[in-house]
Amino acid sequence: MNEKERLYYLDQMGVQVWVSKNAPELDHDHDANGVNVNKDVEANIPSSSLDDLKLIVSNCTQCELHRTRTQTVFGEGHPAAEWLIIGEAPGADEDRLGKPFVGRAGQLLTSMLRAMGLAREEVFIANVLKCRPPNNRDPQSNEVASCSAYLRKQIELIQPKIILVVGRVAAQSLLMIDEPIGKMRGQKYTYQETGIPVIATYHPAYLLRSPQQKRKAWEDLKFALDVYSR
Repeated sequence: MNEKERLYYLDQMGVQVWVSKNAPELDHDHDANGVNVNKDVEANIPSSSLDDLKLIVSNCTQCELHRTRTQTVFGEGHPAAEWLIIGEAPGADEDRLGKPFVGRAGQLLTSMLRAMGLAREEVFIANVLKCRPPNNRDPQSNEVASCSAYLRKQIELIQPKIILVVGRVAAQSLLMIDEPIGKMRGQKYTYQETGIPVIATYHPAYLLRSPQQKRKAWEDLKFALDVYSR
């Protein structure tokens, strides 16, 4: 990604950056939508593959959410991504399309990734829950428990170098702690016994409601990049 694109996505996040007079001007007509993920798969899929797991998830009836979903939202992205992005649960758009982060919050997440120098097809994006809770309510503990094995298996198969978890509910569920997101920011956690670093930040939907917090989110993303580089 060139400097012009990087500045554009920082601008989309609401982050003002110092640039020299020779820096490229931002192109505000640039398309900020996410990049389509390449879904091509190899002819011979191993038994322990994301595709096999996705099929299992699609038939899951372990909690009551299967009665109200349109379809499951397994997640998508590079099967061996170094960055794993984890959100809370699918919303209405995700439930309808079967893909994570496809609405306005998804567009902002794409801009956040682009500002970091990442494209959506380079990372893997998933949620703690694979089904939409009615009326987008917070996940219940039994629902998180029902989906936890799926998320653990996703992490095992992808083997990311770092996990970026967005939002309080997702961070608390993944890390099994009860800290507010404000206290989790700026800290490096570790996912269970894997040694994979976990960085928490605000959910893009929250940033849309509270754009004044975008600067803090950008600090979190820079911190994640620093942890990743080390």
